Amino acid sequence: MKSRRDFIKTTAAAGAGFTLLPSGTLFDKDKESKLRLGFIGVGLRGQNHLELALRRNDVEVVAMCDIQQVMMDSAMELVNKSGKTKPQLIMDGPLGYKRLLENKDIDAVIIATPWEWHTAMCLDAMNAKKYVGCEVITGMTIEECWELVHTSERTGMPLMMLENVCYRRDVMAVLSMVRQNIFGELIHLQGGYQHDLLEVKFNNGTQPYGGGVEFGEKGFSEARWRTQHSVNRNGDLYPTHGIGPLAMMTNINRGNRFTQLVSYATKSRGLHNYIVKKGGENHPNAKVNFKLGDIVTTMIHTASEETILLQHDTNLPRPYSIGFRVQGTNGIWMDVNKSIYIDGQSKEAHRWEEAQAWFDRYDHPLWKKYGSDAAGAGHGGMDWFVLNAFIESAKRKIAPPQDVYDAVTWSAITPLSESSIQMGGASVEFPDFTKGQWMYRKNNFAIGDDY
Repeated sequence: MKSRRDFIKTTAAAGAGFTLLPSGTLFDKDKESKLRLGFIGVGLRGQNHLELALRRNDVEVVAMCDIQQVMMDSAMELVNKSGKTKPQLIMDGPLGYKRLLENKDIDAVIIATPWEWHTAMCLDAMNAKKYVGCEVITGMTIEECWELVHTSERTGMPLMMLENVCYRRDVMAVLSMVRQNIFGELIHLQGGYQHDLLEVKFNNGTQPYGGGVEFGEKGFSEARWRTQHSVNRNGDLYPTHGIGPLAMMTNINRGNRFTQLVSYATKSRGLHNYIVKKGGENHPNAKVNFKLGDIVTTMIHTASEETILLQHDTNLPRPYSIGFRVQGTNGIWMDVNKSIYIDGQSKEAHRWEEAQAWFDRYDHPLWKKYGSDAAGAGHGGMDWFVLNAFIESAKRKIAPPQDVYDAVTWSAITPLSESSIQMGGASVEFPDFTKGQWMYRKNNFAIGDDY
């Protein structure tokens, strides 16, 4: 079985231009060498990545940048606890990250900042010849998505969106089952972001979560910026946790592509009701008009004629669920009831059975090999896998397993859903960011024990 390194050599000429990385001394070809890493944004999510990076002997944290002293202090506590050398600290306001990018000792950067900064920071980092790992999402408009693709191709610098759910253990077991044809030919898939974030969107910092009903300048952490998107926008604002794994299962950008999208949004009630419940009818935020519908439903059609249903549901009381469903001609997996049915193989006809025995049987080689290394890492260990994939790709001077075309394709769902909703649920065409190369590229994500 070919490694990703061999795959890149044989397919680069077919049009994946960004995989033709620059020669020279920017990256050391020795896979045992250290990666010199810079962090743009060391808030709560950035600190998750920082803590994992500090555990590694093959990473040197060279510099950190942020705009909040409280976050920089917390990040430095992690550095001090690790015993590693103190990095360069930059706190020069919102554009201070540009000074970090001037540091010639930095090979790669991790970007973990508010969404609206991601595109500019990714573009500047690629132009500065840095390998880029960016938290979701990467582009907020179709124009930004195209600019990211063109810049990556022009500079030869890869961009990996750090979508961690692709590495969730049960998801990777299902991926193994898909590749071994257990479900038969795929027909329909579902996913989304179904997560009560009310205590994240309103937080004044008096408690880790749920301290009051403030956002914006008075808010803490994500409440400082994330909630404003719910004021101004109506669409699937956070599609990548659901679509990333499903895109890999359906070979999107690698033999298949998204072709059409339609979206609808419900009325908006949840955010207002939460403010009234927690802060009273006379609280100033009770007068805010939130544009985001409580539940946004999106249907995507693919070139191979599968349908994919996504739901964004973060403003109503509910338990957490991505809501995965993978259904083919031979069977179905449902995440919400943790069950599987495989025609002719399940214990009873037309009866669900618990999925865990199937997951144990088809446990992905990556988890078998690295599960102990991921123990204790965030989000059930999948944070370790996504960061490891980024670091190993940068060290070895190879394309990441989730590439720039994935980053913009998954991100583009947001502006396309906004457009569809504005047009009353009209179908909109999905851009082909690969410019036709999806027909020739092959899916090499997590093949065997290669990240």
